[in-house]
Amino acid sequence: MRLLHHDALGRLRLTDFHGNKIPPYAILSHRWSDSEILFGNVVNNTYTYPKEGYQKLKFCARQAAQDGLQYFWIDTCCIDKEDTKELSEAIQSMFQWYRNAARCYVFLSDVTLPVGASIHTVLGDDQKAPFYASTWFTRGWTLQELIAPKSVEFFSREGQRIGDKASLDQLLHRITKIPLTALRNGDLDQFSISERREWAKNRTTKEEEDIVYCLLGILGISMPTPYNEGRENAERRLQDEIEHSSSAPCIIPFSQNVSFAGRESQIAELKAKLFSNKWTTTMLAVAGPSGTGKSQLALEIAHRTRRNRRCSVFWIDATDEDSICWAYASIARKLGVSGCEDHHADTKEIVKRCVSELSSQQCLIVFDNADSTFAGLSSSSWRVPAPDFAIFLPRSKLCSIIFTTTESSIVARTLAAGNIVWLHELRPNEALDMLQNCLSMSIPQHEHQDAMALLEELSYLPMAITQASACMNAVGMTVQQYREQLAEHLKAAHRDNGGSSQGRNPVAATTSLSLCRMRCSNALAEKLLFFAACVYPKDIPLNFLEAALGAASTRQTLEAASARQTLEAASARQTLEAGLEVLDKYALVIKRPSESALEIHRLVHIAVRQRLQAESTLESWNEHTIKTLLSIFPRDDHNSRSKWRRLVPHALYVLSHTQKEDLREKLDLADKCAMALYRDGYYKEAEKMEKQVMQAWRKELGDKNLRIALCMSKLSLMYSEQGRWGEAEEFEEQAMITTREVLGEKHPNTLVLMGNLACTYKQRGRWKEAEELHVQVLTIRKETLGDKHPKTLISMGYLASTYRDQGQWKEAEELGTQAVKLSEELFDLGHPETLVNKANLALLYKDQGRWEEAKELEV
Repeated sequence: MRLLHHDALGRLRLTDFHGNKIPPYAILSHRWSDSEILFGNVVNNTYTYPKEGYQKLKFCARQAAQDGLQYFWIDTCCIDKEDTKELSEAIQSMFQWYRNAARCYVFLSDVTLPVGASIHTVLGDDQKAPFYASTWFTRGWTLQELIAPKSVEFFSREGQRIGDKASLDQLLHRITKIPLTALRNGDLDQFSISERREWAKNRTTKEEEDIVYCLLGILGISMPTPYNEGRENAERRLQDEIEHSSSAPCIIPFSQNVSFAGRESQIAELKAKLFSNKWTTTMLAVAGPSGTGKSQLALEIAHRTRRNRRCSVFWIDATDEDSICWAYASIARKLGVSGCEDHHADTKEIVKRCVSELSSQQCLIVFDNADSTFAGLSSSSWRVPAPDFAIFLPRSKLCSIIFTTTESSIVARTLAAGNIVWLHELRPNEALDMLQNCLSMSIPQHEHQDAMALLEELSYLPMAITQASACMNAVGMTVQQYREQLAEHLKAAHRDNGGSSQGRNPVAATTSLSLCRMRCSNALAEKLLFFAACVYPKDIPLNFLEAALGAASTRQTLEAASARQTLEAASARQTLEAGLEVLDKYALVIKRPSESALEIHRLVHIAVRQRLQAESTLESWNEHTIKTLLSIFPRDDHNSRSKWRRLVPHALYVLSHTQKEDLREKLDLADKCAMALYRDGYYKEAEKMEKQVMQAWRKELGDKNLRIALCMSKLSLMYSEQGRWGEAEEFEEQAMITTREVLGEKHPNTLVLMGNLACTYKQRGRWKEAEELHVQVLTIRKETLGDKHPKTLISMGYLASTYRDQGQWKEAEELGTQAVKLSEELFDLGHPETLVNKANLALLYKDQGRWEEAKELEV
């Protein structure tokens, strides 16, 4: 959970309480307008505009301060709504966030109460009374914002207090028809589901799905919140969750495959071994080559086990540690594990509690893709070790675990020794059953021989059969027609494989044929697939594909057919969805349940890249992908962590597979990746990448260049985190010298680096050198900006702090007093900058035991 507060210099900051206890905070309830301060505004320090939104923010900050609360929360500022995962997570946690707030302030933008006016001018039982008629009472999301918090206070648009939930409960009951017990924070379980749903009956929301999603916390339901699904689908899923809420909790993100066929002997073997260990957890593995249907077999077992409602079933994407932790966070919410409502809580602690909870109940857990390393990143300069599975595994005879893996020597043989179910190609009769189940039309008797021949050509591989049937369904081909068209693609795949009969790759052939058919009818979908093939095949964010599609549609260098495929009248997202629908129809991608990302099977990923390589266009697509990633890669601040964590594997993949060394966008993306790795604690990896970037720029631009100076500045940060202070100081000094030589001593960038170096000196206890630099910066800013500029005020604060750290009370007091007077002159008395400077001067007085003077400043 992120919270807003003002730092020591009065600037608005977002604090992410990852792994830390969340302090008391105030929370704002309001109706959104077109003038809100958004998350990006706060991150970019552009939060003072629009004025209307900033006034609302200032109101919340001021009211929180008056109530003795340092931190406050505003949804538009604290949630990155561009990150669909984060948004979904926030919706799940919203009810709890409001419930845990120390104070909730309701800002009624349509209720006017001038200073000095009586509150009776807005209150009253009359439906025309301003308070009664406020649209706040008609909105869907404000329902939980009224019910959840213990303390709810109502304010007019001028910030005048009207009353609180306790004093106005009778009037609130008449306005909303919500029982007094619920308004008084009684247990909601005493009200039936239908009663609680009735409370939202006459409320409205901007997005049609929100009228369903706004009820999740009130109903105690957790479910994905994919926008664009429509109200009807959302209500249907909500009803399904309600009906199953009394049964054992389950999370299986994929629907049961109605076309699943065969593998009955393996299913029987797995079912017989489930829960067979009488002493501890039963661990099983489904192992085999890619494309043999390991995940589909595990999915079938999961759904069959779910039918026994006394057994919980949970599906975990085990591709990497982040994926596992994310899945456990969802399980924790489903189980009601304490502390799970904050998606930035200490993940390892949440996992530990969740594993403990699972150990006390019968459950089946599927760890899908439990391979030993990140597949596809082995050639990258960044390697992440495989997760330590031991911390993720419950230990109880009530639990069973199924791993799916291709790395059987590592995972299966170690964790599921003796309990490995091997998968290979299907038997001919099983393959025929699968083909028939996947086809929309029955196979005529006269095509039976062609069908058997086709299955043999496909090596009886489940993935190849799935793609072949999907293509036939999409185009309306017969088995014979498909086989005839596939022949050339099989020959090409055989040639690409070196002509080896031992290494036939039917998936390459089926993918190639699907691409050809798709190119004839929908080049847009093909383009999406090409972009996806240039990045890591797991968790490909839809916002990346949307951005890529927008960039590609403006390029005339690509195929002319692209222009005909662009749906000019549709939005970018609608265009994207249309393309994804085609890819899904051809079984070329897998949409993740959150609907914020998709995946490509490893074999399909390889086949598409081979196709681009054969057409000599892979490098061009890689370059386009780099430019797109660069356009959406966020700043490397903590508040954007969820965004760049998802993008880093994709950026590293395409960077490691792009041959062109002098592409400037490649260097810029590598630089962003280096800083993201640095922020995530991969200091050596970040250092290695940043050095590569610096060397490349130096080769092109020479030593005396601002880009080199910027790289040095970043490297100094990386050295500092590793305790390599000498190298850090050396690079920081070089960066400052180069910047000063190129831009001059009085340039704002030079002054920033001088200030940074001063802070480094200060941290190392070199007070006098820090003081000298801060004096220089202050002097130049006074000269260039004047005595009364906000940046001059900031420099005064840093220098005063340095004096105070050295015990130079007189100098510190002189500057501190000037800062207070200047801030009062530049800003109003309640402005954060003024309050911070007063607080700093008060601390100085306290250090000297001058308690009365400090007290006067704190009033």
